[in-house]
Amino acid sequence: MTLTSYGADAAFVEAELPRPLVTPGHVVLRVKATSVNTIDTMIKGAGKDLPLSPDLPAVLGMDFAGVIEEVGEGVTGFAVGDEVYGCAGGLADLQGALAEFMRADARLIAHKPKTLSMREAAALPLVGITAWEGLQRAGVSEDQKVLVQGGAGGVGHLAVQLARHLGADVSATGTGDDQLSVIGGYGAWPIDFMDEKIEDYVANHTHGKGFDAVFDTVGGANLTNSFAATALNGHVVTTVALSEIDLSPAHFNGLSLHIVFMLLPMLHDVNREVHGDILGKLAKLVDAGTVKPLLDDATFTLAEVGDAYARLQSGKALGKVVIEV
Repeated sequence: MTLTSYGADAAFVEAELPRPLVTPGHVVLRVKATSVNTIDTMIKGAGKDLPLSPDLPAVLGMDFAGVIEEVGEGVTGFAVGDEVYGCAGGLADLQGALAEFMRADARLIAHKPKTLSMREAAALPLVGITAWEGLQRAGVSEDQKVLVQGGAGGVGHLAVQLARHLGADVSATGTGDDQLSVIGGYGAWPIDFMDEKIEDYVANHTHGKGFDAVFDTVGGANLTNSFAATALNGHVVTTVALSEIDLSPAHFNGLSLHIVFMLLPMLHDVNREVHGDILGKLAKLVDAGTVKPLLDDATFTLAEVGDAYARLQSGKALGKVVIEV
């Protein structure tokens, strides 16, 4: 499914393209499922206003799960028939996963978790790597108090689970019974941001000292809330820093601000093997029952990709939106 124009009203068009050729260091895989991320909808809407958008006609889709059909020269650890997952295309000059076949850099993929379906596995890569990198950069460890802003969202629900795995005492914001139930189900303290003020939940959950680390998946103006909730010399991680904001509160509390933009290895071909390594470790945690992806109930086929994008943008999805190919 291709885009021949960009914009909010641009439609995905079915097209017949040549099957990708295998190249050294790469595999060609048959795509079984792909998930929709916020960055995918941003590319569709903004087009070339974003420096990472592909030239038209474009095949989007970053996350995938599928089966290897060809293995390129120099690739080790993978064989034809292996079930894999990853985040390896859909931006710049890298063809995406909204297709039957895709070429992927072998450094950006890992063997799919054995306990997950293709649909479930396709929901994990971008958000899983983002959550992993954010917690790592914040140095989250056992017995720390951690707040996840947006704990039922794509990145947030995995950040909650991974922080719990690291032994942290985790709280997370959301609103409405469904979101708060998801957060509580992961063993975190749910906070309804519509009902509870920052100073109240800081007092209730940290005895007024603030959280050792705050993982803000909302960003923008909400970063100010994250600064207010963080302990002296604490860490704030954000995935959304596309804004101008007063850093004075961060300065006077000695905070460290970490911006996670997990697409950098794909965009610049730098340290791509780190992503494959994280996905391998994440698969082990999934198969051990430590981490589980949250999927929206709505299902979509490749021909319904426009509906899938609309579902994510509606704000009504609870969990990742996935397209089955």
